[in-house]
Amino acid sequence: MRYILHSVTAAAVMVLIPAIARAEIVTETVRYSHGEQAFEGYAAYNSALGSEQPTVIIIHDWDGLGDYEKARAEMLAQAGYAAFAVDLFGAGVRPQSIERRRELTNALYADRDRMRALMESGLDAADNQSAIGADTAVAIGYCFGGAAALEWARSGADLEGFVSFHGGLATPDGQTYEQVQAPLLILHGSNDQVAPMSDVADLAARLDEDSVAYDMEIYGGARHAFTDWHASERYDASADLKSWAAMMDFLGQALNANN
Repeated sequence: MRYILHSVTAAAVMVLIPAIARAEIVTETVRYSHGEQAFEGYAAYNSALGSEQPTVIIIHDWDGLGDYEKARAEMLAQAGYAAFAVDLFGAGVRPQSIERRRELTNALYADRDRMRALMESGLDAADNQSAIGADTAVAIGYCFGGAAALEWARSGADLEGFVSFHGGLATPDGQTYEQVQAPLLILHGSNDQVAPMSDVADLAARLDEDSVAYDMEIYGGARHAFTDWHASERYDASADLKSWAAMMDFLGQALNANN
């Protein structure tokens, strides 16, 4: 286990994203279903890189799959990965109010079997895209999506890794990390009042107890949602860039080593 404490400074941080011709980046909305409900994912990839590319599955925050996740998918495509943002709420369900967002996420927290099934359906939808190699994939998630990524990991999902950006870290009653099949990366702010440092310490203890391979990076002073450039009062550019670089390093080890 590697545990790094970063002090957030104004120092410039290089973003390790190779320059790939924009003309080669393909994006598309992907409709799929789970049971009788329709869902709408988003794929981004570099068409010059061929079929079955190493893939990053993106799990959205509590406001649903929107421009933020699409932008992150395109950034990953520019870095040489196929990306697929899954939809856990349903096609056209993009809640605007806090009350509705809380209602939708609480419903999934209350039915974790459904949450897991929806992520698997998204993975299946990704696998149907010719450029996406869902057999070699890492799941990443932001805020609610970070909590969902950890839920997916606890299910024993056969992915190459799981990344939580300022996600919920509490472990539900009756669950453990005994079934985790791949390394975890936890990227978190020390001043996150939604998931405080006590949750970080508890998670580390549980991962150690269950012998899970994991790394954590803690960004000093960073608040909840520190990567969200729309949240002006909480956005932390230094922590955002450092966490993105940490994820890119993790992807390089988890995905490229398997190609």
